[in-house]
Amino acid sequence: MAEPILKDGFTVGVVGTGSMGRGIAQIAAAGGFPVLLFDTRPGATDDAVTFVASMLGRAAEKGQLSADAAKAAIARLTPVESLSAFKACDLVIEAIVEELSAKREMFKGLEVDVAPDAILASNTSSLSVTAMAAACKHPERVAGYHFFNPVPLLRLVEVVEGTLTEPRALDVLDAVARRCGHTPVRCKDTPGFLVNHAGRAFGTESLRILHEGITDPPTIDRVLRMVAGFRMGPFELMDLTGVDVSGPVMRSIYDQYFQEPRYRASPLLQQRIDAGLIGRKAGRGFYDYPDGKQVAPDEPPAPRTRPAAVWLSQAEPRGHDIADKLLGALGARLEGGARPPADALCIVTPIGLDATNTAVAEGLDPTRTVALETLFDPSRRRVLMTTSVTTPAMRDAAHGLLAADGVPVSVIHDSPGFIAQRVVAMIVNLGCDIAQQRVAAPADIDLAVPLGLNYPFGPLAWGDKLGAGTILTILERLHAFYGDPRYRPSPWLKRRALLGVSLLTPEA
Repeated sequence: MAEPILKDGFTVGVVGTGSMGRGIAQIAAAGGFPVLLFDTRPGATDDAVTFVASMLGRAAEKGQLSADAAKAAIARLTPVESLSAFKACDLVIEAIVEELSAKREMFKGLEVDVAPDAILASNTSSLSVTAMAAACKHPERVAGYHFFNPVPLLRLVEVVEGTLTEPRALDVLDAVARRCGHTPVRCKDTPGFLVNHAGRAFGTESLRILHEGITDPPTIDRVLRMVAGFRMGPFELMDLTGVDVSGPVMRSIYDQYFQEPRYRASPLLQQRIDAGLIGRKAGRGFYDYPDGKQVAPDEPPAPRTRPAAVWLSQAEPRGHDIADKLLGALGARLEGGARPPADALCIVTPIGLDATNTAVAEGLDPTRTVALETLFDPSRRRVLMTTSVTTPAMRDAAHGLLAADGVPVSVIHDSPGFIAQRVVAMIVNLGCDIAQQRVAAPADIDLAVPLGLNYPFGPLAWGDKLGAGTILTILERLHAFYGDPRYRPSPWLKRRALLGVSLLTPEA
């Protein structure tokens, strides 16, 4: 469908001139739209115009736009003293306090003042667009328009379709976003919309791993950064945003989905909030922040011991081949044969299983068995998992061998799916469920998530990269081990794995 042609003089109104309102006003003015700004606080609109003008001037100084373009954009900014001034607007974007009752009242007031064909949009990040629209006589022209902070830098916007929103409103919002240099993605009105919805698995599964005592926050962060490729670890991210912010958001989405197990968080967060360990702004969180800088504990040096001999399982052929090549390069004395010699370190490479169950299933001595993560590239960091009874001598010998070339090794307790396997599988599965629920089109899911969350890949493309069948295997084994419905595979994933087609394949 062709985008609507925005008429000459198309005018944007912005209600609320906090950081989000100012950012929206800046990109709209730079995009060529006349912008009217309103705020109930005395002097706030004048302050906002001054601030936006300074940001546009700074952008011109950096060469991001010409001096003439900055001057023209500044001239398009107009502070107004009442909502009645918005009668001239074709689009009004609300960016006031994140409270449903306040937004409903604002929309009721706006509807009286704006033109009959004007579109009303809310910048809410989490509240129901449908509930806001229900306060209006014409809910069909109300939509969500969720920008990310800081608006001029994060060039993604969610165009949120309420239950009664008409397509024309969404088409216009798409066109305005593109004129402002942003990338719009369509999604349905659902808790967390698209990006915040898709981001639930990263933190909640990492908290589950921590809660089980598998390892500590720095190790989880290091593994997910250096092995899976995330820019920040989950605990670094929670400290940055504030545990007092991320904790309530996790609870809110869990409750809005009527306690759907996929979104269940952990009591660890409330304990930290009660203790005041809320992150960087408090000086202490999952890390300490003297002088505002994160301090992570040093990793212990690798042991100097080496195993006398190594026997490598062939149960997972791909994992065996990767481990065989790595161990050969490290100078390990590899033993052949169907069964390990009595003194050999036994290395297994499970997918979705823990070391204990793998050792028992393969008839190995669990006291001298360890598991090596091979689903992800081991060139930057290696993950070594012990059984419940692996001896310290065998653990240390394996650690020393795997660190012989200077690559760091994270040693963790038994965990089905290690760390990266289970976190990434949950991210992929949640992306699949978003597609299954028709919250957003597969292509929009994979467009929005890397832009909005800085993930290395979109969840569906990541599932394709690792293999839909592999992700399904991890989830089925997690589900079987824990008996927890949080790990049940999405129908979208199961069907595409069965058919052998891409997870990005839409339904006809």
